[in-house]
Amino acid sequence: MRILLQYLRKFISSPGGLLYVYVFIAVVASVQLILVPAHFFAGRAYTDYNNYVIFRQSFFHLISGQNLYTLYPAEQWDLFKYSPTFALFIGSLAWMPDMAGLIIWNVVNVLALYFAIRALPLKVVAQNKLLIFLILELLTSIQNSQSNGLMAGLLIGAFTSLQRGKVQWATLWLVLATFIKVYGAVGFCLFLFYPDKIKFIVYAAAWTIIFTVLPLAVVPFHTLVWQYQNWGAMMLADESASYGLSVMGWLHSWFGISKGKSIVILAGLLCFIIPFLRISLYQDELFKLKMLAFILIWVVIFNHKAESPTFIIAVAGAAIWYFSGPRQLWRDILMGCVFLFTSLSVTDLFPPIIKERFFEPYNIKSIPCIIAWCVVFAGLLRMQKGGPGNLNSEITVPALT
Repeated sequence: MRILLQYLRKFISSPGGLLYVYVFIAVVASVQLILVPAHFFAGRAYTDYNNYVIFRQSFFHLISGQNLYTLYPAEQWDLFKYSPTFALFIGSLAWMPDMAGLIIWNVVNVLALYFAIRALPLKVVAQNKLLIFLILELLTSIQNSQSNGLMAGLLIGAFTSLQRGKVQWATLWLVLATFIKVYGAVGFCLFLFYPDKIKFIVYAAAWTIIFTVLPLAVVPFHTLVWQYQNWGAMMLADESASYGLSVMGWLHSWFGISKGKSIVILAGLLCFIIPFLRISLYQDELFKLKMLAFILIWVVIFNHKAESPTFIIAVAGAAIWYFSGPRQLWRDILMGCVFLFTSLSVTDLFPPIIKERFFEPYNIKSIPCIIAWCVVFAGLLRMQKGGPGNLNSEITVPALT
């Protein structure tokens, strides 16, 4: 047993071992989703990989000129909420059997996050710890066949590309993220920390134009304009539909606050802007890494549509902050709470009665990430240029500073 444990520890700690683990859980989760019998909702049978069905069907709706942003209860439950360009891209999988398409989709999600983490300016040991910490939250996302692993990977990948001076790739990842979920656009703020700003703007504009018109390969111009109008109308209607696992959801569930969503969003935007005023720290590597963590958490906790599978993005941000900082008891306790009450809160570790009567009605999953974001925010405000608190042994110096 000891030999087996030593071998397992050596395998996981090796640079490539966790890659196999990530791919394995993507494949197993996909097969499990396929094998689980369909369940009935509103009198119709739906699969456990309904989100993938929504993605797959969006391609067929696009090429047939149907409204992408209306309900099709005979095919799927819930709306398609991504861009027409995403519907076009998913066509590369739509023609496959569901088993193959779903496996590839989930593998793409885990690989995007894996390689983005591997590119962070952290030592391999810190990267390994980060990847292990994220496994359970990532599993929650892929068990729902969601795109959140891919979104986290694209946002982190844009940061690492900018670190290496690869502006063309950074802008590609950011534009792609935005055309998947519009909140990916928040990552464009990262360009403030780096040179070649004109080059960044030109590449971003070029990629945006290309991605906007790509669906013209399968639909006429007037139909594409109509689809973008439908997308905008759907997002406006969707904005007022719920509170989500967010700051607003926490305020609503704990204090009964049902109005003032715009005020909360405005306060969130103000808090988001404040750290960017610390221009003197723009060349500090730890500051930039903490800003990445800050953005990843912010984009979830101020998202009125945040769901449990979305939290791989926020937990990735919290983990980046934690594993790039010193070991301190209060930090350990905070991340323990993130793991226990965010990542484990949806698992069978907790009895259904606790989840149904406590965790879900009181937005417990979001609270550790909200606290973590407040801590990161306060730390960014306290940082001093060239101060000893800015140094960390886990951070490596990237090629471009």
